[in-house]
Amino acid sequence: MAKIPPAVKAVDKKAILITGASSGMGFEAAKELASQGHSVYGAARRVERMAQLTEYGVHTIELDVTDEEACKDAVGRVVAERGRIDVLVNNAGYGSYGAIEDVEIDEARRQFDVNVFGLAALTKAALPHMRERRSGTIVNVSSMGGRLVSFMGGWYHATKYAVEALSDALRMEAAEFGIDVVLIEPGGIKTEWADIAADHLAESSKGGAYEQTAVKTAEGMRRQYSGKMMSDPDVVVRAISRAVNAKRPRPRYLVGFGAKPLVAAHAMLPTRAFDWVMKRAVFAPSRRKPRRSQQCRPR
Repeated sequence: MAKIPPAVKAVDKKAILITGASSGMGFEAAKELASQGHSVYGAARRVERMAQLTEYGVHTIELDVTDEEACKDAVGRVVAERGRIDVLVNNAGYGSYGAIEDVEIDEARRQFDVNVFGLAALTKAALPHMRERRSGTIVNVSSMGGRLVSFMGGWYHATKYAVEALSDALRMEAAEFGIDVVLIEPGGIKTEWADIAADHLAESSKGGAYEQTAVKTAEGMRRQYSGKMMSDPDVVVRAISRAVNAKRPRPRYLVGFGAKPLVAAHAMLPTRAFDWVMKRAVFAPSRRKPRRSQQCRPR
């Protein structure tokens, strides 16, 4: 696969807004895209954590994606300063694991607000500007977890399935205006995502019927993500970079540890067999040299 060049031609430089840029994949993607010569705006709630990005020429924006007016203002700033917005990378999101019965509806609603409705608000704010220019790319960072469900991750997966459906619908709607819609679907990626998801899982189960299983599942998640199985965030950064720089980006980029084999297994195995595989994967001990077909937790 061809590598993305370290810099792009002046005529190809784009105005890019990327959310969730304070850490992990969003931070690294903002840094990479800016180093290629693009005009990059990194947005996140914790703006102080993006201070290092300014050294690479990234413009930082304090943004809570659950605030619809703030989403409009963020897009408006990019357009005001650059005259356009060429690319929106919806990367902000988090994982809140827990049994369906255990997770409070307020927490489930918040996860939808961040992972789905925040993405939608930014997309709605950017689309009119892209339509006017009849050009643009919307990159939605989903997960292989938008195409299968892992143990005790029901609410999280519900948000990612929603992102997949919205992206598929928007891709068809926006095509006539020259706008591309891309899904990035990471598998197991070594970021702080797993610790957050595991913490939510353990906390939500306290004193409940699922506590013992939930604690073991959380331990399994931490063990898997602290081992050597998971992919580095670079694989996702490269996929985002390819989508941003391509003249005709692919609709989907399925990348990272376990993504392709697990999605294939989900398509081929009977439902109960796949359920068994996913539950067993949580409690399986990690290995130093895993085979490509071993299971993992999705981003």
